[in-house]
Amino acid sequence: MTDRPGRVQGKVAIVTGAASGLGAASARRLAQEGACVMLTDRSVAAGEAAAEAILAIGGKAAFMAHDVASEEDWAAVVAGALKGFGRIDVLVNNAGMGGGAPLMEMSLADWRALLAINLDGVFLGMRAVGAAMAQAGGSIINLSSILGKVGQAGAGAYCASKGGVLMLTKAAALEWAPLKIRVNSIHPGYIDTPMVSQALHNAENGNEMRDLIISRHAMGRLGLPREIADGVVFLASDEASFMTGAELVIDGGYTAQ
Repeated sequence: MTDRPGRVQGKVAIVTGAASGLGAASARRLAQEGACVMLTDRSVAAGEAAAEAILAIGGKAAFMAHDVASEEDWAAVVAGALKGFGRIDVLVNNAGMGGGAPLMEMSLADWRALLAINLDGVFLGMRAVGAAMAQAGGSIINLSSILGKVGQAGAGAYCASKGGVLMLTKAAALEWAPLKIRVNSIHPGYIDTPMVSQALHNAENGNEMRDLIISRHAMGRLGLPREIADGVVFLASDEASFMTGAELVIDGGYTAQ
């Protein structure tokens, strides 16, 4: 940590899915820029370790176990953030799951399980923090995907969930603009995270698939978690004070084609 004022100095942020990947990177960057961060995740040991790593470098952080598809868990997280830090200025709805199957093979139970995390969790999070943010305004950042903007065969449920996040973000931005709550979405390309690595590892032709995915990005590589986290910091900060309902695409040129 440095002594200079950060870009989100004094703000309080909740980051879901913060035990690893984009969530951990976003929580760390927000803390480095002066925010107090409540990290949440279903993975308790990894989430606690991520919070401890922030504390070790002089940041302000805490961790709570959290299933984003649970209304009760959301109520507890909001209460915990208010008790521990006094306010909520930023919500990063990052928690999500990948996977899926061809549409004719996917069960209704699997469909609902994916949407419960990826879409219901975003709705529940916004609803849970809305009243706290309405006192002084704030910034909500919803992690969508390039697959919320373009389709991919075999990923119908994931595309539906992330497309839902995109449109929910826009509707909320219009509804909550009078409350001075900004709501924006981030659309990452394929990022070098544990979720992507696991998907490639599980694939029969993982190396071939990795090469194909990389080839779809004009910049010729996967993205890095830090590159998404920097976008999170920007949208959380006052630098983005005139942005709401926007789609911040960070995809190495994937959707430019």
